[in-house]
Amino acid sequence: MIASVRLVVNGDRLNQSIDQLAAIGKLENGGVCRIAFTTEDLLARQLIQSWMTDAGMKVRIDAAGNLIGRYAGLQMGAPALATGSHIDTVPVGGRYDGCLGVLAGLEVVRTLNENKVRLNHPLEVIVFTDEERSVIGSKTMAGEIKEAPEHYCRLDGTPIQPCLEKVGGNWDQIASAKRDRADIAAFVELHVEQGGVLEHQDVPLGVVTGVVGQYRFAVDVVGCPNHAGTTPMNMRKDALFSAAQMVVAINKIAVDTPGDQVATVGFMNVYPNATNTIPGKVNFRIDLRDLSQQNLEFLKGQIESQIRAIAAETGTEITMRQTLHILPTLAASHIMDVIEEVCQEMNLGYTHLPSRAGHDAQEIGRITDMGMIFVPSRAGISHSEDEYTTPEECTQGANALLKTFLKLDLLYDQ
Repeated sequence: MIASVRLVVNGDRLNQSIDQLAAIGKLENGGVCRIAFTTEDLLARQLIQSWMTDAGMKVRIDAAGNLIGRYAGLQMGAPALATGSHIDTVPVGGRYDGCLGVLAGLEVVRTLNENKVRLNHPLEVIVFTDEERSVIGSKTMAGEIKEAPEHYCRLDGTPIQPCLEKVGGNWDQIASAKRDRADIAAFVELHVEQGGVLEHQDVPLGVVTGVVGQYRFAVDVVGCPNHAGTTPMNMRKDALFSAAQMVVAINKIAVDTPGDQVATVGFMNVYPNATNTIPGKVNFRIDLRDLSQQNLEFLKGQIESQIRAIAAETGTEITMRQTLHILPTLAASHIMDVIEEVCQEMNLGYTHLPSRAGHDAQEIGRITDMGMIFVPSRAGISHSEDEYTTPEECTQGANALLKTFLKLDLLYDQ
């Protein structure tokens, strides 16, 4: 293992792999469309599986369709160290989101294999199923699938069962894909930041403190539609006026509350949506995110209090129901410490930051120790054909991942 400290990944090969994978589902504008369970997704999975095999890994597909490559370790029965991400995209995505985490993990194994180095622990590289829409792959592995299969129907109504069969999964055996700490000692995911903090601070690596929880709410405001010219101001029950006060109140709560939370209203419908008619009904959605579950609950309570006050003041009826309840996942402190040591040894600047986007690591972190490494996204752009991380930054991230696993392999032997 002393010689392995000098190992470095092949950056040219890594970036060539990124380009090759991006060719599957490539759009005319330079973006990538590789929706889960489509022909493009199947072709990309086949390519990754062949690369895993060539790198000396044994490959299997679990009941959730997760593609798992395993590079054997020296210790019989030792739990795996794991990495990975996803290769499915949004309808118009880029070539780095998710894909870098999978291909960097593959490059780590390629580097170990060609140098005839084995860790004490097995090393797994995982391609998680359908991260962009349902997160069904990592949720299943974490034992968090509690809904009926109808919950996971595709947007076009296609049931989840035949979708999983396409990629080698099996809904009827979905529980068999659950893992635990005895299987996976630690999970570390390399990912592009999908935000602008690293670029703004001019640092090449981010030590992720955790993945924020996400609370979403649907709010319905009911007033009284009436003629805009003949209804005096003091006789109105204006649903849009009430909703507008709520939007301002939500923003103020997020700004005035100590912490690092964010709150957004990005969706709204107004009825009947006519210039000369007082709005009679409005529905809108709230998105709350923070690394503290306690703070998310506090914010929820503050918003509910404002709803009651505004409803009473405006004479409207306001109801709020929760539509998403994803709890935050904190990164393991000792994994953060190891990533910091790696950054220092590589003479690379770093900063600590939470991930405000969801990741497979958030689900896997519910069953084992989790860490994440971020590399910059130019202009903070992601889920777009303009998504870009330089080849040098991709290589630095992959080397940081390699060195992190070399250290964790020794740490988990203690």
